[in-house]
Amino acid sequence: MKLIYNPVFLKHDTGMHSENKKRLSSLGELPITEIENGEKYLELVHTPEYIKRIKDMAAAKGGNADVDTIVSEGSYDAAIYAVGATIMASKSGDFALTRPPGHHAHQDYSSGFCLFNNIGIAAQYHANQGKRVLIIDFDGHLGCGTEKIFYDSNEIMYWSLHQFPAFPGGGDAHEIGEGVGKGYTINVPLPAGSGDEIFMDAFESFLPVAKEFNPDIVGISAGFDSHQYDLLLDLRVTVNSYYKIGKLISRNFENVFATLEGGYNIEVFPRCLYNFLDGINNQEMKYQESPTDSLIQTYYEYEGRKAILVQHLREYWKSI
Repeated sequence: MKLIYNPVFLKHDTGMHSENKKRLSSLGELPITEIENGEKYLELVHTPEYIKRIKDMAAAKGGNADVDTIVSEGSYDAAIYAVGATIMASKSGDFALTRPPGHHAHQDYSSGFCLFNNIGIAAQYHANQGKRVLIIDFDGHLGCGTEKIFYDSNEIMYWSLHQFPAFPGGGDAHEIGEGVGKGYTINVPLPAGSGDEIFMDAFESFLPVAKEFNPDIVGISAGFDSHQYDLLLDLRVTVNSYYKIGKLISRNFENVFATLEGGYNIEVFPRCLYNFLDGINNQEMKYQESPTDSLIQTYYEYEGRKAILVQHLREYWKSI
């Protein structure tokens, strides 16, 4: 898995916002990839009215798509090429190093710094070709847009590890889909203060269900804001866990791609990203931190939530 990057993503100018161009410039000079314009894919997920609203806002020199999400003059271009890069990554098995991020974007409105749902569009693109798609979202926030878009689908499984409660709300253990999609949404709600051992248990415990789903392709919403030094959440994950998750994904799935979501501490973000890539590429881990553990009360709270999720999923999956 290699990085797909283009300076067009820096055109999304958010000033001093938490989600700003320094997230990518913190990585130094990167190889530049010629990427596809993804505008033609937007309606796979989004309504024409919403697409036009964001395009018109950018053409009018920008504004606020919602209370958290900035649109600048260059944001529409950055966003449609972020979609194109994610589609490219899904075909080549690479990592789309894009911004704006996408997993909070809904069909007809923006949320949480996100304009278009990059991972959702790529998933729908492959589902339209008859493929079973697994989305693994290990960003520390629930990907509320992705969850909602596929909540009633049995072709696309959405599996999220996230702090609960936290922005954007939702993502409790009992939320497992609806209609034919019941059992195909897996929300693993992590208590504030969760360290490496909880994070890895949350991944390893529900990995058998994801494998039982037997996906044809796996898309990763790769966010790194669960890190202990990220200021937007209260989780305590280290760079070691991103490496381990990369290794587990590589060992258990074929046809894997990824796209960038959160991760806002620009000093630790590069180490998180490169450790994940080392794991998924079966290379030696570059960066290490002292592992974190959780208070006993935090672990008991997590175990209770996990038991509720297991109880809800047992009706649908033999491996749980």
